[in-house]
Amino acid sequence: MTPDDLLRRLDAIGAELERRGDAIALLGLGSVGLDTGRLDEHSDLDFFVIVDDGAKQRYLDSIDWLEAVHPVAYSFRNTRDGRKALFADGIYCEYAVFSVGELAGIPFAAGRVVWRRDDAPAGLAVPASAPSSDDSGDAEFHVNEALTQLLVGLHRDARGERLSGMRLIQVHAVDRVVRLLGLLDAAAGAQQDPFAVERGVERRFAGDSLPLAAMTQGYERNRESALAILEWLEGQGSVDESVAAAIRALAG
Repeated sequence: MTPDDLLRRLDAIGAELERRGDAIALLGLGSVGLDTGRLDEHSDLDFFVIVDDGAKQRYLDSIDWLEAVHPVAYSFRNTRDGRKALFADGIYCEYAVFSVGELAGIPFAAGRVVWRRDDAPAGLAVPASAPSSDDSGDAEFHVNEALTQLLVGLHRDARGERLSGMRLIQVHAVDRVVRLLGLLDAAAGAQQDPFAVERGVERRFAGDSLPLAAMTQGYERNRESALAILEWLEGQGSVDESVAAAIRALAG
């Protein structure tokens, strides 16, 4: 599917919502929201449907409004407020349904009004609650969080809990590395998704500033990945010698 196909599908959903009468607005989010410049053939549709009080459950229990736009091959309810669906032509979407009152309490990244009813309140696409991310803390905080995740992850690996160790080392510690580099690299691009620090990281940081292949070597190579992360952290500045020695002993 092309970016234009995706945007046309979203517009068609808006037209169907307008026809039904009990919908108030359709908000496009992410790459079909304010970031349409990064739309490509691998993008999907993320959106909020804002409906009248009392209409929410109908939109969640039934997908007839989606099927009126295009046949749906697969759908399931994944949260209290939302569903995921795959159209028969391959377009994938994730959406949530809210009343106006509910939307005021939902943190989300600002989006784009695709369609709105004439009486829709202004400012629906701007969150009243700012999205929270795990970006709090200074560089020292992220360094020490990464180090302790390496330490615990290697202990898990040594115990035979290799999957748990892999997640601590190659996911959680790497997340901290990405956050740290975002603080240290003045040329870094903006974080693409406030809820997912890993999104677009390859575009965000230039060159070999983030050696991800060495840091994420897979289930069989937790120790090698931990050492690569440790060496990178040491290259950025001060690392406590005691915890570094403990990590090396476990990985040795």
